[in-house]
Amino acid sequence: MAYDKFEILKTTAVPLPIENVDTDQIIPARFLKATTRDGFGDNLFRDWRYNSDNTPKQDFILNNPLYGGKILVGGKNFGSGSSREHAAWAVYDYGFRCVISSFFADIFKNNCLNIGVLPAQVSAAFLDKIFKAIEADPNAEFEVSLPEQTVTIVATGEQESFDINSYKKGNMLNGFDDIDYLQSMKDEIKSFAEKLPL
Repeated sequence: MAYDKFEILKTTAVPLPIENVDTDQIIPARFLKATTRDGFGDNLFRDWRYNSDNTPKQDFILNNPLYGGKILVGGKNFGSGSSREHAAWAVYDYGFRCVISSFFADIFKNNCLNIGVLPAQVSAAFLDKIFKAIEADPNAEFEVSLPEQTVTIVATGEQESFDINSYKKGNMLNGFDDIDYLQSMKDEIKSFAEKLPL
């Protein structure tokens, strides 16, 4: 499988309440030389995380030990800019399995879905509730259910639904990328091909 199956994710979250986070901020262009998905997490938000001498910037959220978890909560228009797949790779390789925002750039959203990162788009009002819940308690938990297509603030039970393409949903539930999906159908494809006239 291309990645672990995604069903129900219950975890704390890392807040990044910044709008218009583009893919060059997610993974700067100088780190796009590799062609495999490994190692990009080290450079996720590289210019925001580190000083020029490679020391961590203490005021950046990923360097704050109070926050952790497998959900990244971003501001509106997350993943704008260039179409680089590496941005989604960096998010996954760092350890996030879900990004929550009130709006995603389409290409970034699809790149995430292809590798097992769930982009859960919620309303601006519900996103604000999530940010406030984390601000009040860095250990606040959230439950993201792919089967039910819901995001829940565990402490209050407040919940909102999100949309997802049914094909991508099926792939995520099975841990498939597009190639894995075709591989899973190889017997059906072979059977169909054998019935075709020469």
